[in-house]
Formats: sequence, C-alpha cells, structure tokens
Amino acid sequence: MLFLCIAVIGLFFTGDKPRKFLVGYTIIFIFALLAQLLSAFVPFKNLGLETVLFSLVIGLLIGNIGNLRQWLSGGAQTELYVKIGLILLGATILFSDLLTAGSFGLIQSIIVVVFVWNFAFWVSRKLKVDDEYAAMLSSAVSICGVSAAIATSGAINGDKKKLSVIISLVLIVAIPMMIFMPVLARWMGLSDEVTGAWLGGTIDTTGAVVAAGTIVGEVGLKYATIVKFSQNVLLGIAAFAISVFWAYRNQKGSGKRERVPLIMIWERFPKFVLGFMAASILFSFFINTDLAVSSGKLIKTFSGFWFNLAFISIGIETRFSDLKNAENKRPIYSFLIAQGFNVVFTLVVSYLLFRVMA
Repeated sequence: MLFLCIAVIGLFFTGDKPRKFLVGYTIIFIFALLAQLLSAFVPFKNLGLETVLFSLVIGLLIGNIGNLRQWLSGGAQTELYVKIGLILLGATILFSDLLTAGSFGLIQSIIVVVFVWNFAFWVSRKLKVDDEYAAMLSSAVSICGVSAAIATSGAINGDKKKLSVIISLVLIVAIPMMIFMPVLARWMGLSDEVTGAWLGGTIDTTGAVVAAGTIVGEVGLKYATIVKFSQNVLLGIAAFAISVFWAYRNQKGSGKRERVPLIMIWERFPKFVLGFMAASILFSFFINTDLAVSSGKLIKTFSGFWFNLAFISIGIETRFSDLKNAENKRPIYSFLIAQGFNVVFTLVVSYLLFRVMA
C-alpha cells in the first residue's frame, strides 16, 4: 500500500491521469515480488544473478507474448519508478563513506571513470552509435553498471528500449567476468589487494563483485568492495555532469555552437538528481551516523524494488522485433570493446596504486 500511495502521488506531480494505472500497477507489483523470489533462489544467487535481470525477463515475456501487455500498459510507468528509486538510492550514499572507501580506492575510481567513460563514448561514436546509446553505455561500463545506466537514462531522458539492451549487456557480461577474472588473476600471480581492486573497478554489478571477491578471499573481497563503493559514491556527481554535458551537446537549430543560457540548462536538467543529492546530504550530515547506516539498508531495499518495477515496465514496453535489426548490434560491439579496454586499463591502474605505490 505504501508503494502504491507513493506511486499515485508521483503520478499526480507528473500530470498523468491514473485511469488504468491501478490495475496495471497491481499486477506489475506482484510480478516484481516474483522476481525477488527467483533471485533469492540459492543456485541463482550463487551465480550473482540480480533481481533486475529477472524483472527484465518477466517484463519481456509479458510484452511479447499474448495480449497481457495491453492490460498492463497503464501501470508501466518506467520513468516514474526510476526517479523514485534513484532519489531513495541517494539516502544510501553517505559522504563520510568516502573516507571509509580509502584514498587509493577513490583515486582509482576517479581515474577509471574519467578515462573509460571518454574511451567508451569515443568508440561508440566511431561505430556510429547514437549519442543516447553512447552516453548510457559509457556510464554503465565506467561507473557502476545498472545504477549508472539508469541514472544516465534519467539525466538525458533516454529511450527505455535502449536502456533495456544496455542493462541486459551489463548483467550478461558480468557473469563470465565474475567467474574467469579471479582465475586469470591467480594465473598472473596478482596479489589479493590488486585483484580485489581490479574486480571492483571492472565488474559492473555489485552482486557479481561480491561473488568474485569471495572467490579470491577475504582481502580480495575487502578491496573489491572498497573500489566498487567508491564508484557508487561518484554516481550523483556523474549524473550532474552528464546532465550539463547533454544540455550543451544537444543544441537544436543550426550547427553553430552557441552559448547555452543557464535557464535552458535548468529546464533540461533532471530534477530527480537534486532529490538524489538532497537525500545524500540529509543522511550524511543531519542524521545520526548509526541511524543513517541502519536505515540506509532498508531504504536500499525499497530503492531496489522500485527499480524492479521499472525493469518490468521496460520489458513490457520492449518488442523483440525492435531488437533484431542490424543497427542494434553496434552498441553490443561498442560495449564489448569498451569493457575490454576497461579490463586492461583498470588492471594497470590497480597494479600501480595497490602494488607499486602502496
């Protein structure tokens, strides 16, 4: 009931009319619970398969089989669910945790995010991938996978079908990386510290990072978590930067590069980013640390459930026929090339920071 009330309030502020929303939302809510049950199944959990993957699969089945899609379209409010989930996510990212993450972990995250994001965007443009795909793809590879792709999509008002493709790539590619990277690290004779930093900086889902770190050992898991968390902390800053970048890059009219008025940046700027940052500031500086940490775990669960609703909605709105054309193969090639660069580049940075300079 709480989720329904929040959704209806959000729907009111967006100016949309409920109409078929209640029926569609109720059924989507039940499917989101089913996705959580599936992800909690031990064999799936051991593989690092996250709930959003099951949510997306369920949504795709609904959207492409039978006529159920028509009945649920009113409740498939992807953008609303994503924004609510991201604002709640801000409450789980505390500024004080920058110190906990460690200086080298934060330094590595900044270096990797900047270089890998720009390389991924450059490769995407070379492969003639459109800017929406390129921006979401670059963020997913360089920052923190699913959450970064969602935040970037919201910041640029990206196509939800494109987002679903990128999320699928992130989740699918993370599985072999989770299994083979610890083996490769052991074969190369890397220390547990370097291995953990490498895993945390390249694997794009938190569940897969934890699973891979566990394979390495306690030390490897610690460093993998530190680096991954450092990247998560950068999410709000990155979303803000991408919003401003997008406003300047996508000027309409002639091809001349004119100065963009601040009012235009404000109009295009996604207001949910302010909610994300406000939640982070509130829980970082105005709430007792112990209370913020303990409540953050519960809030993160709520945030994840809103993402589950969003991915079922994305699946419902996605048609398999739209994903079969040749043009959609280019983002896949771009993603794989960027991820390959990420693996090599992050290994070098991890080795220099956690082996040479440590």
